[in-house]
Amino acid sequence: MSYEQRLKDDSFSEQRPYRVAVIPARGGSQRIPRKNIRPLEGKPLIAYSIETALASGLFDRVIVSTDDAEIADVARRYGAETPFMRPADLADHMTGTTPVMQHALNYLIEEGRAPDQACLIYATCPMLTVEDIQQGWQKLAEADTTFCFSATTFAFPIQRALHIQTNGELAPMFPEHIGKRSQDLVEAIHDAGQFYWASTKDWFDEVIFGPRSKPLLLPRHRIQDLDTEEDWQRLTQIMRLKLAES
Repeated sequence: MSYEQRLKDDSFSEQRPYRVAVIPARGGSQRIPRKNIRPLEGKPLIAYSIETALASGLFDRVIVSTDDAEIADVARRYGAETPFMRPADLADHMTGTTPVMQHALNYLIEEGRAPDQACLIYATCPMLTVEDIQQGWQKLAEADTTFCFSATTFAFPIQRALHIQTNGELAPMFPEHIGKRSQDLVEAIHDAGQFYWASTKDWFDEVIFGPRSKPLLLPRHRIQDLDTEEDWQRLTQIMRLKLAES
């Protein structure tokens, strides 16, 4: 059902619009078990995202979407709300970001208050800053923008990528570019996996990486994937240095 259909009932449209942050944090992370509440330099990983969202001053509510009672307890301890438990069919490793966000927004609509704007913030981005969230919100206000998301540049030209074929031989991904100089190639960017701003309407009716989406470019040194123990150890070292400087 589209956002407009949800709002045919006047009881929704009469409410004052407001902004919410939704932090998805399922309990069954596979590659790094219990990743979302694993201690990182003195506090659970998810606490950094919750505290940054609260400190931004932009949100009427900061909500954690989880299927896990322990994660919910930790989230509340650091100031977030857990007004619902996410159903199991939206908590497996195949579920994408958009259905999780739509589930949370549908819950809020059923409560009788449709958010004006909503920002999904991952639980795994402790280097996200208040300024990042605020700048993303400001960028969302630019004309003809549906989404604003965090992004960063690739460290090496993707047009000169190589791959190993099924027969074991090495081959360029893009043979037409393999001999070109780096400075002659278009710089590519990728999703940094930190936040996604949009209106509630666009969370239902648009796609995150559509033609009217705007990236907020962040420096590469503040972006760290968290898929392996090696990633975790690198993040720990970065956070240790960051906290020592603050």
